[in-house]
Amino acid sequence: MRKYIVGNWKMNGTSNDLGEIVAIGALAQLHNNVDSALCIPATLIERAVTAVGAFPIGGQDCHMQASGAHTGCVSGEMLSDAGSVLTIIGHSERRAAQQEQDSDIRAKAEAANAAGLKAILCVGETLEEREAGKALEIVLAQVTQSLPDAAAGGWLCVAYEPVWAIGTGRVAEPADVTEMHAAIRRALVERFGAEGQKIRILYGGSMNGDNAAVLLALPNVDGGLIGGASLTAAQFQPILAAAQAIGK
Repeated sequence: MRKYIVGNWKMNGTSNDLGEIVAIGALAQLHNNVDSALCIPATLIERAVTAVGAFPIGGQDCHMQASGAHTGCVSGEMLSDAGSVLTIIGHSERRAAQQEQDSDIRAKAEAANAAGLKAILCVGETLEEREAGKALEIVLAQVTQSLPDAAAGGWLCVAYEPVWAIGTGRVAEPADVTEMHAAIRRALVERFGAEGQKIRILYGGSMNGDNAAVLLALPNVDGGLIGGASLTAAQFQPILAAAQAIGK
């Protein structure tokens, strides 16, 4: 399975940053054993697609409805119309700040699929939940309740993002990542059979150029969902290089 490295720019980026997106797209072409993409603010998608050509550009959320009275929201059809080929669903920051529930995330994943988009569905526990010994319970419940029944077919992957490691500089220990990704894999296989082996599981907790090689070499770590280290080509490059080296 080819490694999948996806940048999440979050609420960062204006037209002044299109040059950085172009530079990242150019880097991606040099790492031909790796699949990669950038998920950027919706305001930039169409301009980024025009600027980078074939390099995959995605959104960071989509509404569960195709259209309607949902002020400020963006549908899967709108993302696709702008040139997006994928979107993030259920990021922990939306689960917390926008109070998104598993049922909402499942509906959003289904809407993304209906619009022809690939989706990265995020799951993860808080520090309090981990310290209480509930990390596996919480994450596996999110996997069970958030994933749609039609998850097979290569359009969806799961990103494990320990909430306490996002943007904090803290990284889960390799043993913890291995345990969690193995548990997610078992859950996927139990639900989808052989197709569950084909669903990529990304790690999304402060992966960067210093730790990417170690994390990407762990079993069932099929790539990374990258936050701050995806904002510049200089920071993104060593992560792509680590994935390329493993994929050779």
